[in-house]
Amino acid sequence: MKKIINNPENVVTEMLDGLAYVHHDLVHRLSGFDIIARNEQASGQVGLISGGGSGHEPAHAGFVGDGMLSAAIAGAVFTSPTPDQILEAIKEADQGAGVFMIVKNYSGDIMNFEMAQELAEMEGIEVASVVVDDDIAVENSLYTQGRRGVAGTIFVHKILGHAAREGKSLAEIKDLADKIVPNIHTIGLALSGATVPEVGKPGFILAEDEIEYGIGIHGEPGYRKESMQPSRLLAEELTGKLIEAFEAKTGERYALLINGMGATPLMEQYIFANDVASLLGAAGLDVVYRKLGNYMTSIDMAGLSLTLMKIEDEAWLTALESPVKTIAW
Repeated sequence: MKKIINNPENVVTEMLDGLAYVHHDLVHRLSGFDIIARNEQASGQVGLISGGGSGHEPAHAGFVGDGMLSAAIAGAVFTSPTPDQILEAIKEADQGAGVFMIVKNYSGDIMNFEMAQELAEMEGIEVASVVVDDDIAVENSLYTQGRRGVAGTIFVHKILGHAAREGKSLAEIKDLADKIVPNIHTIGLALSGATVPEVGKPGFILAEDEIEYGIGIHGEPGYRKESMQPSRLLAEELTGKLIEAFEAKTGERYALLINGMGATPLMEQYIFANDVASLLGAAGLDVVYRKLGNYMTSIDMAGLSLTLMKIEDEAWLTALESPVKTIAW
């Protein structure tokens, strides 16, 4: 293992300190906690928090700021943040209108966020949440009952963040969240496994000429391995699965996210995007919003994911297009 780190046990705290140092104009780290928060919380607005295990950078700290999250909690690498950390983020985000939690569908995340919600409510803070389960690759996985929460979570941050900035109530944001999450689907592939610093070796091994479809962001198994294929064929597999999942029809409008998993160069991501564009065009889909880059990674995994969000309300597109002040959007 070759990584630019010091002690593997300190990667999260040193990363957060470095992030807060570089982006001091936008965010700060809460003293004594693995939490990144806005420098200025929006008084009277619903607070918005998310989080999860570290190793998925820039998620979730990269999406803290005006128009998106109020605070983000970083657990140990590939490990859910603890309830006490989440509770502190809730307190930080609470500006009198309640706090909304965006939780990815992993058993540990759900349990710990729910415990933190109960503790916050005991202190008089109103809390609501949504569970994001956008990964269509597999139904149940190592850490999950049902579908996993992956890169589509970023669209949830963006749309709900806009709603909070517009002054929507906690109940209105909950209603919006319950509408948008079923309209977001993601599927990915991996060319290599991720190496957790404290473990020192990849979580899984693929042969030099082998790929795996449907791999999770923690290295959870996918649904098929095969020999490496040209970008066009990889795009056909992923777009085909998404079109099937949506039962997509000609003329429907979609937002697109192509997400690198950590070690895939932008050159390859853009080549893949070119193939996806022609395939979605041939299917008659109207892609009205497009985004590409590393948004929810898996440390140093080579691979990518493809997310489509069906735009059923013009306000959703307006929310995606609204300007924000964050590190990574």
